[in-house]
This record gives sequence, C-alpha cells and structure tokens, in this order.
Amino acid sequence: MYYGFDIGGTKIEFGAFDENLQRIATERVATPSADYDLLIETIVSLINKYDTQLNCEGKIGIGIPGMEDADTGAILTSNIPAAKGHFLKQDLQAKLAREVSIDNDANCFALSEAWDDDLKDEKSVLGLILGTGFGGGIVINGQVFTGRNNVAGEMGHTRMPIDGWFHLGVNAPLFECGCDKKGCIDNYLSGRGFEQLYAHYYGETLKATEIIANQAVGEQKAVEHVERFMELLAICFANLFTAFDPHVVVLGGGLSNYDLIYEELPKRIPKHLLSVAKVPKIIKAKHGDSGGVRGAAFLNIL
Repeated sequence: MYYGFDIGGTKIEFGAFDENLQRIATERVATPSADYDLLIETIVSLINKYDTQLNCEGKIGIGIPGMEDADTGAILTSNIPAAKGHFLKQDLQAKLAREVSIDNDANCFALSEAWDDDLKDEKSVLGLILGTGFGGGIVINGQVFTGRNNVAGEMGHTRMPIDGWFHLGVNAPLFECGCDKKGCIDNYLSGRGFEQLYAHYYGETLKATEIIANQAVGEQKAVEHVERFMELLAICFANLFTAFDPHVVVLGGGLSNYDLIYEELPKRIPKHLLSVAKVPKIIKAKHGDSGGVRGAAFLNIL
C-alpha cells in the first residue's frame, strides 16, 4: 500500500493507493502550521489509523511547498512555518521506524501526471503549474529529476528572458519576488502575474476570471492584455523547451484551465525555438487537485 500526503499551508490531504495505483482512502485535516510537534503527531496519527484500517504498513511519500536541504535534510518552506528548518523526514522515520520520502509538491504533480496511463510510456514529462505561482517538475523515464540541490524544476525563479523584456516594452514592470530577487518569471506567468501585469498596464485590479471573461466578449483592454500575455508565455516556454526538450508538457494550476492557451501556444512558440526543434505536445493536467497526493504516494514505487 502506498500513502501520499500533500501538505499545504492550510490543509493536509492524505491518500492511500493500492498496488494497481487505485486510490482507496482519502482524508483531509487542517495543517498545524505553527506547531511542529503537532504537525508530526497529525501525520503519524493518520498513518497509524490507516495502517490499522488497511492491515498493512504503507509506504510513505510526502509532498511539501518547499524542499529539503540536499546536505542536511532541513526543510525550506515559507507556507508551513512549523516545518521550516526542521528535519521532517528524519523525525517521522524515528517515530514510525520506516522509510519516508519527501519531495516538492510541484515535482509530485509532475510525477502524478507522468505516471498516468496515457503518459507512462513517454521518456520525459515537464509539468508546469500556472497557479498562484509558477513552477514545475521534470520527470525522466518515470523518475523525478531533483538536481544537486533539490531545486530542479524551480523554473519560476529563473529570470525573464531578454526577448520577454523587449516584448513587454519600455514600460515593462520589474516585479520583486519572494525569493528576494527581481524579474523572476513566477511573477509574470502565474495567475497572480496575469493579474499583476493587467494592473500595471491599465491601473485597474481585476481577477483573472474577470479579465478572461472580458476578453471573450471583445473588451479592448482585455483583448490587448491576453495578446501580450500569450506571446510572453510563448517566449518563456520556448526558453524552457530549449533547455529541457521535453516529450510532453502538462499544465496545471488555475490558469491552465484557460483553453485559449492550448490553441495559441503551438502557433506562437515555433518562432522562438531552434530551427530543428518542434513544439512538444502541450496538454491539460488530468488529475487536478489530487495530483500532489498521487505523486507523493508514487515516490516510493520507484
């Protein structure tokens, strides 16, 4: 049995999966975001509960909005203050006397999609999340690639490419990022970035859903904004595709539900690629909000 945990700032989602990777149990509880001992107790309690119910000792995988320090195992996260700087994996293993795997939640999303029946034979899958932030994960031959420092896939913290700046024009905004740098594409390609760019150019704060609805009926500012954003997305994606050359790209996050993206990107990206390169297949994530917990469970299958 495989246990997956998707630990966020407000909730912990648990899922148990059988040998056929079918989900057979689900539970959600509040995240003790400010109390580390209670966080440990909450996770251990769920594991013990389902060990008893399912008459097994499940293999445990955990996805977090952050990462482990590759050398020490200390957790780096801003969304779960209770866990920051603590050795979550080691402490859980000591309590449970079994192996625990931990990875970034975006990597878990990518792994979940890559292990779907439709994609499991693909050599490489690039998962990109267009949500509150922008980031992703890289899966090669069915395994997450995390890199030397566990930061592979943190594409949101690469800087805006020069052709992106040229595209945004002389009035291009230089947004500050939570990583203490400026110009990270996280603040431009995410749902939040979509809204920030609109506010910057038009001096009006609207939700992404409102902008998209306005564009659909031909409102001039929204049409202009979407045109600017689609080209910027194509420029930045082309840079990522040149670096990783993925076989398939899967998009998740709220903005990934904007169907126009799948119409526009294949038309716009080719001119930004090397002449020998082809645009990879770009598809919408199949498993939605459950992707994180699925991918976390699958960490221990590999």
